[in-house]
Amino acid sequence: MKEVVVVSGKGGTGKTSLVASLAVLAPDAVLADCDVDASDLHLVLAPTIERREDFWSGHEAVIRQEDCVGCGACLSHCRFGAVKQEERAGFSIDRLSCEGCGVCVRFCPSGAIDFPERRSGEWYVSRTRFGPLVHACLGIGAENSGKLVSVVRKEARRIALEQGRSLILVDGPPGIGCAVIASVTGASLVLAVTEPTLSGKHDLRRVLGLARHFGIPTAICVNKWDINEEMTQEIEREAADAGAVIAGRIPYDISVTQAQVEGEPVVEFGNGSAAVAMREVWVNLCRIML
Repeated sequence: MKEVVVVSGKGGTGKTSLVASLAVLAPDAVLADCDVDASDLHLVLAPTIERREDFWSGHEAVIRQEDCVGCGACLSHCRFGAVKQEERAGFSIDRLSCEGCGVCVRFCPSGAIDFPERRSGEWYVSRTRFGPLVHACLGIGAENSGKLVSVVRKEARRIALEQGRSLILVDGPPGIGCAVIASVTGASLVLAVTEPTLSGKHDLRRVLGLARHFGIPTAICVNKWDINEEMTQEIEREAADAGAVIAGRIPYDISVTQAQVEGEPVVEFGNGSAAVAMREVWVNLCRIML
């Protein structure tokens, strides 16, 4: 079983549009959207949710008003401004400001603060026309996106093994932070999508460094390559020197935007230049993974 994770140095490079088209082209795949902070693969694949699970991670403080003596110890010890004081309501905890450190619980002399586990989001198993999709939604202001990514990947692997599917196709988050590390660790291949700009080259350099650190084979794809052919060539040379394989180029094509408006994968929307290029990327990926 192979696991391909599509990432980018920043958001908006066309990563999800490419993943949606690869989902059409890839037979026998399990799909996973690991961009849990801002998942949007479902907007194109139109899944039907079959299973919904709460994601519990971290803790939050809750003051029991009937036991609070109003001493203000929680207010004086909280470094995050999460404890609020009102004349009539007494003390309360702002959920969005609470970091779950537990200091207020430790210093409350009357033991009036509970510290339950925090519900930080949801994750889903859905059905699409192209195979199972595991995706998630991290709560507003919630932490531990890396942990939720691990839950999504674990479930995708379970489904792939259970159904005998040979490929897991992951839409990863942008950047090089915790969620990205959780997405790529142990993957068969990282496909980095970039754009032919100076910032795109810099962001790609960081992604390649991350993949190299974890010893993961890497391929790159330059989206909108024809808006700056010289920069595209420079990016590809640098990527090749770093040990990455060139998986293909995707030209600027207005039909990509039109497909997004219609909520369709690019390769199903028509046979424009971007769709043709995405099919070539898939063929090259298959060759790379052999």
